[in-house]
Amino acid sequence: MRQALAAAIKARARALGFDLVGITGAEPSAFAEEYRDWALRGYAGEMDYLTRNLHRRLDPRELLPDARSIIVVGMNYYTDAEEGPGTPAAPDPERAVFARYARGDDYHDVMTERLRELLDFLKAEAGEGAEGRVYVDAGPILEREVAQRAGLGWFGKNTMLINTRRGSYFFLGEIVTNVALPVDEPARGGCGTCTRCLDACPTGAIVAPFQLDARRCLSYLTIELKGAIPAEFRPALSESGNRIFGCDICQEVCPFNLRRSVPTEEPAFQPREATKAPLLVDMLKMTQEQFRQQFKGSPVKRAKWRGLLRNVAAALSASDDPAAEAALIETLSHEEPLVREQAEWSLKAIQARKLRKDTE
Repeated sequence: MRQALAAAIKARARALGFDLVGITGAEPSAFAEEYRDWALRGYAGEMDYLTRNLHRRLDPRELLPDARSIIVVGMNYYTDAEEGPGTPAAPDPERAVFARYARGDDYHDVMTERLRELLDFLKAEAGEGAEGRVYVDAGPILEREVAQRAGLGWFGKNTMLINTRRGSYFFLGEIVTNVALPVDEPARGGCGTCTRCLDACPTGAIVAPFQLDARRCLSYLTIELKGAIPAEFRPALSESGNRIFGCDICQEVCPFNLRRSVPTEEPAFQPREATKAPLLVDMLKMTQEQFRQQFKGSPVKRAKWRGLLRNVAAALSASDDPAAEAALIETLSHEEPLVREQAEWSLKAIQARKLRKDTE
């Protein structure tokens, strides 16, 4: 009976649009010591939510006292069909690049709604007493660990979860439930001797295989960091292709993505106009109301208006377009101190570069 229930849950998950689905037990994390060490090293930066109440994050039974199983799903968000699997377009020095996951609608909203439908299905099929909790990258659960245990993928050296057949462009979500279900075999695999992700990271954020110092990561610096970007990392925004929201470099160079990523057919994850390589100069002039309109229901909201403009100003530091210099000069009187400071720094970088060229 439990096997039939698990099969029905998986079939329903696929019908709801989830590309991967597996089941694991609700036992405590096997990586408790490693996670605590990562937190103690300060690698989480300002992401305090990752280091608070570790006992809840490391044991699913803290989320649901009688938890027995975890249903884990994965949803593909890769959309670059016209470029070929895993092949990024040559960056335009005057245009912005958004991480692939943020080019469409907010995955939290998309997946949470469907996971709730899946939970309703589970309750109806399992009968009286069945309960569950839904999580999509917002609750205290080690998603990649439970996904590996459920057979969805294995850990790459870039710390991403990699599916041997499909790569790593997946969102993860979970249902923690008190229903006992048969578990799947953990995923097996590895990177071998490949170090492409470590070699390609523009800020050295992957400090060792399987270890990420988030404080150095472009995704953290352009999204989670609310203050000024450290000067040592500012040039990386432009030098890596104007990645003004997030970063895909360690995924773009991964052989499993280069060979096996396939475009998603999910309408919600198709790029919206605002994320299709807009001109940096135009973005710097964006008002707060325009930001709200263009990124309503988008992951980009997390950076906030001032954070996104800070990132754009940083990316413009490498531009040789006179329009970029003019836009930065205009931004010196911006209402947000964070944006003004970054514009001043970028302007000085442009002027110093022009001076060097004039004296060569």
